[in-house]
Amino acid sequence: MSLDLAPGTLAPSSSDRPATAGPTTAGPTTAPAAASPPTDGAAVGASGAAADTVADTTPSPGAVADGAAVTVTEEGRAPLTPNALRAIVRELAEQPDQWIHHVRLSTEERWYRRLASDDDHEVWLISWLPGQSTGFHDHGGSRGAFTVALGELEELSLGGPEQGLLIRRIQSGTARAFGPEYVHDVRNTASGPAVTLHAYSPPLSYMAHYELRAGGLVRTSEEGPDQW
Repeated sequence: MSLDLAPGTLAPSSSDRPATAGPTTAGPTTAPAAASPPTDGAAVGASGAAADTVADTTPSPGAVADGAAVTVTEEGRAPLTPNALRAIVRELAEQPDQWIHHVRLSTEERWYRRLASDDDHEVWLISWLPGQSTGFHDHGGSRGAFTVALGELEELSLGGPEQGLLIRRIQSGTARAFGPEYVHDVRNTASGPAVTLHAYSPPLSYMAHYELRAGGLVRTSEEGPDQW
């Protein structure tokens, strides 16, 4: 079952699909109180997922900067930087007339819709009901950014050996940006729905899902665009 979310109204809709396989769609993961960065060959790089994050205006140690070296896409264009992607989602969030009428709520899974796609980036709109979660996932080597346009979410990621599991509350208006190796779990632990805007560069080609175990993150599955 899904619901239309228009300004001031909620009405049933049968024309939309929930995110049963779309970007970041794995089920909820119960995380230990603390964990080390992944160390085995099936997990993310040994330096830890959080090293590639650029959060708000204060980058984490090792964050991807605008001047960092980048690979060239198959189309011959360099991917957009995390900061450029963050600017895209922030600007779009300030123009709700461009996306609010598309929003749906699904009681089965998170609902999603691709708003724009170009050779070097794409933009997604996602809604979250309380209890819905992505599970730990990467972005297939793409850089990315997202902002909470409505509501609030919680983000889990692994820091360095001294940090263990990091948990952040992401309030409405907050933007997160990250590099190509970033792995996180995003979930709605609040009492109301949330709506987010996401941008990826290059456009997502695949995503891998992970399970958080005592020794770190272990890769468990992969999905591609044909599942979205």
